[in-house]
Amino acid sequence: MTFREIDPKELGGNFIKKIGFDWMLVTAQNSKGKVNTMTAAWGWVGYSWQRPVAVCVIRRSRFTHEFVEDSNTFSLTFFDESYRRQLNLCGKESGRNMDKIKACSFNVLHEGETPYFAQSNLVFICRKVAKQYLGTDAFIDKSFVENYYPEGDFHDMYFGEIVKVLAKE
Repeated sequence: MTFREIDPKELGGNFIKKIGFDWMLVTAQNSKGKVNTMTAAWGWVGYSWQRPVAVCVIRRSRFTHEFVEDSNTFSLTFFDESYRRQLNLCGKESGRNMDKIKACSFNVLHEGETPYFAQSNLVFICRKVAKQYLGTDAFIDKSFVENYYPEGDFHDMYFGEIVKVLAKE
């Protein structure tokens, strides 16, 4: 199967379900050419600054955070349910300790400098345009800090202009 480029305005589906319950992989390549990925269930897709934008939320302690920091781009990839085991692994294991991509038997493809996976069925190629730290001061409802950050392991939000959408044919 091959991918075809589609206009972001053609996207259908429920992204609350796709991101929050089906999950996605956030993938980036560092300046040394190494690729790392992680499962994410937080984020959103919308329209900001007169362009399609996707936001991924990454804890600063995650290995993938280093890769997204070191790159101008990242990909968000979505899979069908048959890849749940691999998505679980990519969410639980660290690329510091193992080669998750090899363990999942994922084939890395590139769109320019941006890596993504041949096994996915939908790909967002994103160019970083903004980043926002979600620390204690960002929360109006401080119960979120207590419930989600008891050890102070906060997130950065990365806003990526969706420069290309690839859909499996």
